[in-house]
Amino acid sequence: MGILNSLLKAVIWWNGATLNTLLYTKRKGVKVGEDEQGNVFYHTADDKKRWVIFNGEAEASRVSPDWHGWLHRTFDEPPTERPMAHKAWEKPHIENLTGTALAYAPIGSIRREQPAPRSDYEAWSPE
Repeated sequence: MGILNSLLKAVIWWNGATLNTLLYTKRKGVKVGEDEQGNVFYHTADDKKRWVIFNGEAEASRVSPDWHGWLHRTFDEPPTERPMAHKAWEKPHIENLTGTALAYAPIGSIRREQPAPRSDYEAWSPE
């Protein structure tokens, strides 16, 4: 299974890093930190490039706002050196749930387990 996994890493980018990304990271990457989901963040020695190697599925919404700001150069210091101040009313970061069973379904949606009856709707009938 080791050879098959190595071959798959060369072409599969949505579940972890490709072989080329891992080689580039090994050669030029300087580890900056890790988030609560196990994603690892790197930059080059001259800080011209910044990237993340996801722990599992490569989904951009899995990057917390703290690390997102660092990746996109909103601020220079990573959250490991200068943690962001959070307000008491802020909710913890969750990934984008669109397209999953946990996605938001408003009242009356056919995706709800118990859809509410539509009492506010009256069918149109031509006269």
